[in-house]
Amino acid sequence: MKKMKAVGLQQYLPIDHPESLLDLQIEKPSAKGRDLLIRVKAVSVNPVDYKVRSPKDKFEDMPKILGWDVAGIVEEVGPLCTLFKPGDKVYYAGDITRPGCNSEFHLVDERIVGHMPKTLNFAEAAALPLTSITAYEALFDRMKISSFSKDNKNKTILIIGAAGGVGSIAIQLAKWAGLTVIGTASRQESQNWATALGVDYTINHYEDFVSQLNLLNIEAVDYILCLNSTNNYWTNMAEVIAPQGTICSIVETDEPLNLTLLKNKSVTFVWELMFTRSMYQTEDMINQHKLLNRIAILIDSHILKTTISEILYPINAENLRKAHAILENGKTIGKVVVEGFE
Repeated sequence: MKKMKAVGLQQYLPIDHPESLLDLQIEKPSAKGRDLLIRVKAVSVNPVDYKVRSPKDKFEDMPKILGWDVAGIVEEVGPLCTLFKPGDKVYYAGDITRPGCNSEFHLVDERIVGHMPKTLNFAEAAALPLTSITAYEALFDRMKISSFSKDNKNKTILIIGAAGGVGSIAIQLAKWAGLTVIGTASRQESQNWATALGVDYTINHYEDFVSQLNLLNIEAVDYILCLNSTNNYWTNMAEVIAPQGTICSIVETDEPLNLTLLKNKSVTFVWELMFTRSMYQTEDMINQHKLLNRIAILIDSHILKTTISEILYPINAENLRKAHAILENGKTIGKVVVEGFE
C-alpha cells in the first residue's frame, strides 16, 4: 500500500490550536471510472475551508482532508476518461462530498476539471477555479446576464465584497460582459485593488447604499451579486435593485429572508453554489469543464488575470493553518495560495 503526504483534521478546533490541521500520511488512491488522479502542485484556500473546519463537537475516525482549489498534473486516468491524458496540466475546484485536495495526489471527476491556462504557473492557476466557477455561474447561469457586451449597454451591477476572491473575478467578468460595475469596499487598500481590476465606482458597504449611489447619479442597479452577509445587506439590496432586476447571493443566511421586500418590483432572487453540479451529479455537470476551459482562454487572451495576493510554501499543516487564519480575519484581498510538497 503506497502512502502520500496530506493535511487534514480529526477534531474541529479553533485555527490557533496546533491540532486544528495535522500533517498526515494516508493511502495513495488510484483512478477508476471517470476519475483523474492528480499530482497536486498548488492549492488555494477559500471560506468553505474554514467553515467546514469550524469548531464543533465531533471527532473523525478517518482524517478529513479539506481543500477545494488546486492546480496540478494528471498522473493517471480512469478507464472511462475521454477529456484528459497523463501529463496534462489542469486546474479545478473539486467536489465537497469527496476528500479535498490538500494531499500529494487527489482524485477528481474529469467533468469538473479544466485545462490550465498556458500563461500561468501552478500557484497562479490554483487561485482561480472555485472563485471563477462561482462568479461565472452567478453572472451567466443564475442571473442570466448576456456575455455579449452589446446587450448590456447602460446596465449596472453592484458587487458586495468586491475585493475578495469571488469579487475579484466577478469584477473582471462583468466588465468583459460590458456592464457598469459598482463594487463595495471599506478600506483604501481594498478600494485600490477593486479599481485596478476594473470597477467603475466603489461605495462603502458600512454606509447606506441609496445615498451613495445617488451621489453617483445612479438611481437603481440592474443586478446585485452579494458575496458577504446576505442578512446584513438585505434591506439595502431591496432598496437599490431596479424593478425587474436580479439579486444573486453566495452566502447562506442565519434567519429567513423577507422576500416580500422584492415583490412590488418583481425582483428575482437566486442562490449560487458552485458545488451543486458535482454534489447532485447533474446532467450538465460537464459545463464546469467547459467553463474552466473558457476561463483559461480569457486568461491567456489577457482579458482576465489571476487574483493571487499571497503565496506560502510548502503545503503543510503549519502553512495551511496560517492561510486559514488570514481568511478568517475577514479582510482578505484576492487569494492566498499554498504551493508544493517538500
